Amino acid sequence: MIKRALEEQINNRFGKGKAILLIGPRQVGKTTLFNKLLENKEHLFLNGDDPTVRKLLTKPNIEQLKNIIGGYKVVFIDEAQRIDNIGLTLKLITDQLKDVQLLVSGSSAFELNNQTQEPLTGRKWEYQLYPISWSEFEDNVGYLKAQQQLELRIVHGMYPDVINNFGDETAVLKQLTDSYLYKDILSYGGIRKPEILEKLLRALAFQIGSEVSYNELAQLLGIDKKTVSNYIDLLCQAYVVFKLPSFSKNLRNEIKTNQKIYFYDTGVRNMVIGDLNPLEIRQDKGNLWENFLIAERLKHNAYNSSLAKCYFWRTVQQQEIDYVEEEAGKVMGFEIKWNPKSKFKIPKTFVETYKTEVDVITNENFREFIG
Repeated sequence: MIKRALEEQINNRFGKGKAILLIGPRQVGKTTLFNKLLENKEHLFLNGDDPTVRKLLTKPNIEQLKNIIGGYKVVFIDEAQRIDNIGLTLKLITDQLKDVQLLVSGSSAFELNNQTQEPLTGRKWEYQLYPISWSEFEDNVGYLKAQQQLELRIVHGMYPDVINNFGDETAVLKQLTDSYLYKDILSYGGIRKPEILEKLLRALAFQIGSEVSYNELAQLLGIDKKTVSNYIDLLCQAYVVFKLPSFSKNLRNEIKTNQKIYFYDTGVRNMVIGDLNPLEIRQDKGNLWENFLIAERLKHNAYNSSLAKCYFWRTVQQQEIDYVEEEAGKVMGFEIKWNPKSKFKIPKTFVETYKTEVDVITNENFREFIG
C-alpha cells in the first residue's frame, strides 16, 4: 500500500475537538487512508451507501445519535454525501458529543460541500485527497522504478487501482472512467443530457494546454454558453477537471479573461479520447506532459498547504508562459518542455514587469517542481 502524504497531517488532528473531512474523487483511496489510520483504534464504521445507515442518520435527534454511537469514541462515516442533511447531523455530534472524534469521507464535492459548509463552520478540518502523487509513488517504489515508469504513468495516470494493476491498466482505467466519471455527476439533478456532457468532456480533452472558449464549445455542442459553463463547473466540482485562469496585473496587452482547463488525471483524459498509445509516438506529448506536471504541482501545493494561486500568462502578441504562481506578492514563471534540448525564448516583458525569472521544467529536472 502506498503511504499517503496526508496520513501524518490527519493523524495529528485526532482528538482536537473537530470533525475531520476527507473529500476527493472516487477511487483515490479515501476509505483506505482512513482505515489505515484506524487499524489499531476501536471505531464505529457507518457506510452512507447502506440504506439503513442513510435512514438513521438523515434527521436524528441527539438521543438517537447517542444510541447509534454507544460507547465508541471514534466514528467513521464513509460516502457521507449520500446521506440527506448530513451537515446538521455532523454538527449535532460535534457540538453535543465532544469526546467523539468524527471522520467523514465523501466523493462529491458539490454534494458534501453544500451540505457541510454552513453547519460545520469552525468545526472541521477539511482535506482533499487526489490520485497518487508522483512523490508518493516514488517514495513507495524507489527512484529507479519510478523513472522507468514515468512515460507509462503520464499515459495511464496515477489512480491507485491503475498503478496496482501493472499490465492491466487499460481495462482498469476503462472501468474506472465508465463507472465513476459520470456516476456522481449524473446523479446530480442538473444534468438533463448526459450525451452532451460526454461530448463536452471529449472536446475539453482535446484542448488541454490550449485556451478554452465557452462560445466555441457552445456552438460545437449546440447548447448555450451558460449550460457549457454550468457543466464545466460540475466537472470541476466532481474532480474531473480544473481551471487555470490567465494572469494579468500590469500590462494593457495581457490576456485577462481566458482560461485553460486540465484534467486531474491524464489517464482519465486519455481514456476519454480513447488514446492510450505510448508517449513516444503521440502527437499530444507536449500537452500531456504539461497537464501531468500541472496536476502534480496542484497535488504538491494542496498537501503542503501552499497558498499559491496558479495561472498561465499570455499577451496579445502571443508571448506566453505555461504556468505562473503568485504567493505573498511574489510571482514565479515556469515553462514546461518534455525535451531538455527544446529551444525556448523567455519573454523579457514578463521577467521585467514582474521582477522574476522563468524556470524551464523538463523530463530531467521535473522533481524539483513537483516534489
